[in-house]
Amino acid sequence: MKTDKESILLEKHPNYRIMFLSTQALKEELQSSWSRQDLISWLKWNDPNGVYSDEESLDEIGNIMSFEEGVELVIKQALG
Repeated sequence: MKTDKESILLEKHPNYRIMFLSTQALKEELQSSWSRQDLISWLKWNDPNGVYSDEESLDEIGNIMSFEEGVELVIKQALG
């Protein structure tokens, strides 16, 4: 059952949903049903000033984020 806070956040944007999962449930969901692009989109939504797109990453860091790195970043930011 969702709390009032969860319901309000989910009404604002569905990206908040993952913030209420356990670490294990979140990791399983990300690895089973999210693409690398889904991870990048969520990270850009959650941290608009971060460097996540391939183009930005290549320009600023010199490499691109792997799927596994993306999963770890989403978990860290969502449950942080």
